[in-house]
Amino acid sequence: MGTHAERGMSAPPEVVFNTATDPARVAAWLPEPLRHTGTQQVEVVDAEEMRARWSCAAAGWAADIDVEPADAGGARVRLDLSGAGHGLADEILANLAREVADNLTAG
Repeated sequence: MGTHAERGMSAPPEVVFNTATDPARVAAWLPEPLRHTGTQQVEVVDAEEMRARWSCAAAGWAADIDVEPADAGGARVRLDLSGAGHGLADEILANLAREVADNLTAG
């Protein structure tokens, strides 16, 4: 059974999507329990629609991320997480929002 979470972010959807799909940045937003379960892989399902899937076959979890434009130039992110602990979906989006904000303030 999976969990679902949604969150608005004050960044352009392209910035949010690029942050979410950058393998070099995954350690900044993927929670500890999922980082140490094996090798995580990202698949950009549809770049135009800003849909991607992070997964770890060895641990049996997957996270589907959809990023859409929102009011005032922001983004709305929807996450469906399967095969992982309850509550991690909200933590993933909170961490991703922090990483996106850090990216914007860094320059």
